[in-house]
Amino acid sequence: MSTLSHDIDGADNAPGVFAAVDIGASSGRVMLGRVSPESGVSLETVHRFPNGVVEIDGGLRWNFDALFAEVLAGLRTAATVAAGQGERIASIGIDTWAVDYGLVDAGGNLAAQPFSYRDDRSRAAVEPVHRTLDPERLYATTGLQFLQFNTIYQLATEPDLGGLQALLIPDLIAFLLTGARRTEATNASTTGLFDAVAGEWATEFMAALGLRKDLFPPLIQPGEAYGALLPAMAEEVGLPSGTLVVAVGSHDTASAVAAVPADTNGDGGDFAYVSSGTWSLVGLELLHPVLTEASREANFTNERGVDGTIRYLRNIGGLWLLSECQRTWASEGFQPDLTALLAAAAALPSGGPQINADDPYFIAPDNMPERIRAAVRRTGEVLPNDPAAITRCIMDSLAAGYARTLADAERLADRSVGVVHVVGGGSQNALLCQLTADATRRPVIAGPVEATALGNVLVQARAAGAVTGGLPELRRIIAAGASLRRYEPAGFPVTASQN
Repeated sequence: MSTLSHDIDGADNAPGVFAAVDIGASSGRVMLGRVSPESGVSLETVHRFPNGVVEIDGGLRWNFDALFAEVLAGLRTAATVAAGQGERIASIGIDTWAVDYGLVDAGGNLAAQPFSYRDDRSRAAVEPVHRTLDPERLYATTGLQFLQFNTIYQLATEPDLGGLQALLIPDLIAFLLTGARRTEATNASTTGLFDAVAGEWATEFMAALGLRKDLFPPLIQPGEAYGALLPAMAEEVGLPSGTLVVAVGSHDTASAVAAVPADTNGDGGDFAYVSSGTWSLVGLELLHPVLTEASREANFTNERGVDGTIRYLRNIGGLWLLSECQRTWASEGFQPDLTALLAAAAALPSGGPQINADDPYFIAPDNMPERIRAAVRRTGEVLPNDPAAITRCIMDSLAAGYARTLADAERLADRSVGVVHVVGGGSQNALLCQLTADATRRPVIAGPVEATALGNVLVQARAAGAVTGGLPELRRIIAAGASLRRYEPAGFPVTASQN
C-alpha cells in the first residue's frame, strides 16, 4: 500500500477538525469531521444544498457557478461553526461524482457550464472513438467499464479544445480554491484515458484521438495537498490563508469504499460492497486489475481506490429510479411518505415483475413510473400503475442486479465473498437490504450511511497525522463509531449493533 503524504504535519498545523465537501448528483453538503482512533469519526453537517442537471444552451449541464457558490457558503459556515467551538479547520477535502469535467482557459476562466453525463450528446461519439481505438485494446489498458458517458466519449464531442484544459469536477473546485491544477487519481481512472496497471495517463490514447497530452493536469494521489487556499478564497470563507486543500478519494465511490467497515477475518472471507445511492456501485476490492476479455464482456470496471487499491465493480441502476418516480408522482399531486411506501411494497408478495435496472433507457429524467411499466410490458408481464407495486419492482430489480453482479465478480476475479456491505443512502432502506441478503444468499451489513464523507475525512486525518495505518486500520476506526445493522438471508433483520 502507498503511504499518504504528510504535507500538513508540523507543530503549527496540529490536527484539528476536517471539512468535507461531499457533492452528489442530486445534492451536496459540507461537513465537519472530528476523528478519534478510539471512538471513531463524528460528522456534523453544517450546510446542505440541492444539485441537479439543468437545461442550458441546448444541453443538460451542471450550474457550476451556483454549485461553487454553495461550496463557498458551506466553507464559510464551517469556519464559523468551528471557531465557535474553539476548533481549527486543519484541511479541506472534496469528493463528487465521476466522469464530468469543466474546460478552463489559460487564465483560469471556465469556458462554459460543464455538461452532465445525463446529456445524450456522447452517444454519437462512441462509434467514431471505437473506430480509432478498438474496444478490446481500450479495456486491456484502462480496464474501464463501457458507459456511453465515459469522459473519453464526452471529449470526442468537443468542437475545439485548443488552449483549454479539462478539470474533473472535484479538481475544478480545488483549482478555484487554490489555483493548483491537478487531477486526482481515483477520478482520473474513470476517464477512459488512464492506464490501470501503470497508474498513469494513457497518453497514446490521447494522441490517437487528437487530444493534447496535457489536456488534463498532472496526477495527484489521495492524501497529497493541492495547495493552500488562495488569499482571496481564504478571505471569502473566513479561513487562514495557510489552510490546505487535500486530495481525498475524489470520486465519491472511492471515499465510500475506503470507509466500508469490513473485517475480513471476522466475516469469513473477502467482502463485497454496494455503494447504494443515485447509482449502485457493486464490486470487490482488489490489489490488481482484472483485464481479461471475459471481464470486458461482463462490463466490469477497474477503478483506483485509496492506497492504490482497485475497485473492481460494475455500475448499475440505483435509487435514482425511485427518486424519479417520487418526482413524477409529486407532479401529479401524489406525495406518498417514503417509509409508508416502502412498507406497502414490502407487504407485497415476492416473485413480481422485474426490470433491468441498469438499462440506459432509465438514465435521462422523464416519467419514470411509466417507463418502468413499459419495460415490464416488453417482458410480457404487467405492472399495475400503483406506487407500491412500482416501488417493489424497483427494489426487487436492484437486489437481483446486485446478486448477478456479485456472482460475476467472484467468478471473474476468482474470489469468494463471505459478506456484503451496503453503504450510502441505500443502507437505510431495510427492504432493499433484506432483498439483497436474500438474493445474494449472504449476510448484509448495512451502514454507515455517510460512508463517502467518512472516507473523505479519514484520508485528510491520516495526511495530517491524526491517525495512522492502512485501510484495515482506517476501517476499524469507522467500525468503532458506526451504527450497523445485519440482515440474514431468507429471513428478517435480526441484529442491530451500536458500536
